[in-house]
Amino acid sequence: MEEQIDEPTAEEQDAARDATNWAKSVSRLKVSEVPEGAVNINVEGRRLTSPIQGFGKMWQKTYQVRIPQERVSAEELIVAWKEHFPDFWPEGNRFYGPLTGIEPGDVALLNMSLPGKMKLSTGVMVLYADRESFTLMTPEGHMFAGWITFSATEVDAETVAQAQVLMRASDPIFEMGLTMGGHKQEDRFWNQTLTALAAHFDHEAEVDTQVVCVDKKRQWSNWSNVWHSSAIRSSLYTLGAPGRAVKRLFTRDSTVA
Repeated sequence: MEEQIDEPTAEEQDAARDATNWAKSVSRLKVSEVPEGAVNINVEGRRLTSPIQGFGKMWQKTYQVRIPQERVSAEELIVAWKEHFPDFWPEGNRFYGPLTGIEPGDVALLNMSLPGKMKLSTGVMVLYADRESFTLMTPEGHMFAGWITFSATEVDAETVAQAQVLMRASDPIFEMGLTMGGHKQEDRFWNQTLTALAAHFDHEAEVDTQVVCVDKKRQWSNWSNVWHSSAIRSSLYTLGAPGRAVKRLFTRDSTVA
């Protein structure tokens, strides 16, 4: 007599599919490959941080752009957004992601432009990704502690592309920077990104921006996050460039000899 094998229920199938969309739990980040031009000084070995671990006020920022559905469906938009994610970023900022696209657990290195022509090296991990959305999470030392979720929905014959950020500045230095113009710069960054995304589908549209302060309190117990500050470490790395160049020169000469 053959043993009867029960087929998984719809709920069990949904749960199994959902599990594959989440990144596996990690205690510390590991970068498998450092592309040319990227700098891995603020990502390797770092823990992920949610807004709970941040220092500054908590903000929810939502950026939306509407594209005629006849030009692109929500699912098609997400596919294109994943495949060309770095291409939509404003000039001067680099996203060094995996060549295969954006998948749960992927770690990407970032080079960001800050006021004063300062370059900041940091990164993100893909926390979640499916056919309708994907979420990036920040590591210790990033400008802010939080999540960025990219999604697309179809409403009234339009496809609404959205980037939503839930964040706190990581430390007192970044909190000061956000207060002194950083918030406006971030708004411009995502407005330019979504404008470029719409242009990819030959559509020109204004970006709707909504900013809400979810919690006005600063978490002073987390002031010591400044120890991991990617701003400080990136500055020290830049100042050390001449010394590294001399070291490479001597290393090359000794190898030739």
